Amino acid sequence: QGPARPPGRHPQRGTERPAFYVKSPLISSDTNGEMAETKAPPNPYLRDAVMTASPEQLQLMLYEGAIRFASQGREAVQSRRYEDAFHSLTRAQRIVLEMHQGLNHDVAPELCDRMASLYAYVYRKLVDGCVRKDTAAIDEALRILRYERDTWLMLMDKLAKERTGTRVSEGDESAGLAIDG
Repeated sequence: QGPARPPGRHPQRGTERPAFYVKSPLISSDTNGEMAETKAPPNPYLRDAVMTASPEQLQLMLYEGAIRFASQGREAVQSRRYEDAFHSLTRAQRIVLEMHQGLNHDVAPELCDRMASLYAYVYRKLVDGCVRKDTAAIDEALRILRYERDTWLMLMDKLAKERTGTRVSEGDESAGLAIDG
């Protein structure tokens, strides 16, 4: 790992980071701790979606990607396509590691410690499922990832409602209203 970042600060903008800081999957740290562009996805729509997504949306995308790749890996294990299983489960593992590394322990240390333990457990289950060809281990990882994704969706909905409510209470009567035609 490179040099430590200032506590609670965004590495490029110098602004506060939330407890669940999500780095773009298109960006990674090089050996000097600097941000370096990595291989871009072949889908330009996905690249635009990632680059324009909010931190909350990026976290959701990571959950959905981990679930998708773990599910593909599970299907491949069942079909005895072990090379495909390895590639899919490795991708899911990398996403879980990215979520683990994106935790900001300076903002909510207790929550981040719990989430770090959960991500480590999910990662171990994905590795066990890959190495031992164990669908039960993959199922356990998927169960937790789906639960966390659903929880994240509820949090996003709650935040959206609170933001809308905050605007209205501050005197912006047009907030949350749709005008047809």
